[in-house]
Amino acid sequence: MLFITGLYASILALIIIWLCYQVVSFRRTKRVDIGDGGDSTGIRHIRAQQNAVEYIPIAMILFAAYELNGGNHWLLHGIGIALVLGRLIHPSGLVNGKGATFGRFYGTLITWLVILLLAGLNIGKYISTLI
Repeated sequence: MLFITGLYASILALIIIWLCYQVVSFRRTKRVDIGDGGDSTGIRHIRAQQNAVEYIPIAMILFAAYELNGGNHWLLHGIGIALVLGRLIHPSGLVNGKGATFGRFYGTLITWLVILLLAGLNIGKYISTLI
């Protein structure tokens, strides 16, 4: 059973829906039919949404694999909380500022570290089956 994965996948899905809503809200306000209409705020909202859609799936695949292979449940919760935090602060930094903002930098860093940690944990689980 993937109870922990289900919890964090659901929370992250809500974040994606929130980001989608931000894009739709921008397009309705600015009357942009498709794309960003050349508006820098629109570009930022769209990139924030797409960035989440690019990173969350691989993180969740690795998360689920680790849980299925008997990974430590407390570690999974810590990783899940970190990923949710990273995915919440990233769009605020991307949309509300230019360049390397706090949210953009640390949101990306946390997300990358989570993915690297999960990849390492899964590789370690595999190696342990060989010994």
